[in-house]
Amino acid sequence: MARIRSFAEFWPYYLREHARAGTRALHYAGTSLVLLLLIAALWTGHPWLLVAMPVAGYFFAWVGHFAVEHNRPATFTYPLWSLAADFVMYGYWISGRLGPELDRAGVPRAQA
Repeated sequence: MARIRSFAEFWPYYLREHARAGTRALHYAGTSLVLLLLIAALWTGHPWLLVAMPVAGYFFAWVGHFAVEHNRPATFTYPLWSLAADFVMYGYWISGRLGPELDRAGVPRAQA
């Protein structure tokens, strides 16, 4: 595969790498926990909660990739775009607008 050079190119690739609903659900769990840890850190002033954020987020995401999707996490090749795409996907999911994005990326609905 040729090197992806923009987030616009990366986004459909990212969605195809997250084709299974179970993989996405694990990402949502991890991202939700990351956001809760951030809020807790800001609320309590405990900086160790900030250290737990990447552990929590990546644990759930990587379980999804290795146990559900059976692929290599995109973060290994595109770490910053992958992080950004995770929050973009989360936003689309929370707002109920992820379906059309999956369709545009060519993710089969049987997996979605």
